Amino acid sequence: MNTFARFFARATAVVALAVAGSAAQAADLTTQDYIDIEQLYATYNHAIDSGDADAWAATFTPDGSFNTRFTGKEGLIGFIKMWREKMNGANRRHWNTNLRITPSAEGANGTVMLMLLDVGTKPPSIVSTGLYTDVLVKTPNGWRFKTRVVKTDAPPAAAPARP
Repeated sequence: MNTFARFFARATAVVALAVAGSAAQAADLTTQDYIDIEQLYATYNHAIDSGDADAWAATFTPDGSFNTRFTGKEGLIGFIKMWREKMNGANRRHWNTNLRITPSAEGANGTVMLMLLDVGTKPPSIVSTGLYTDVLVKTPNGWRFKTRVVKTDAPPAAAPARP
């Protein structure tokens, strides 16, 4: 076999192994994993909307972080307390849609679109929209957020004033 043929055979084998490895990694998440991760997202929303700081912090790993600034249980609980004070009694609801879960070396990655509503206004009003980007890990207590970063959408540009 000439040098080119050996190189081509080896390159083909490397590509085949990489594809097989990706397929094996994708198979690592079971149907139950997907269900459990979806339940984690729902638990997160119910906890933050009700103001249950302990339940919300429990959706993260012990060293988990939110927006890179709030880390660990005490930091996460501190965020909820600050956020609830900032809301000044507003009645907010988190709505998530278009959840995408993909396997990763750590466990899974997730992205989901966010719409935050103020349901205390009539009709309810949209407070903000954005995208969560998550790293998820499976712990002895189930799936948890290791990191969660929210990027809010920029508000629309103001219409130019009419002369």
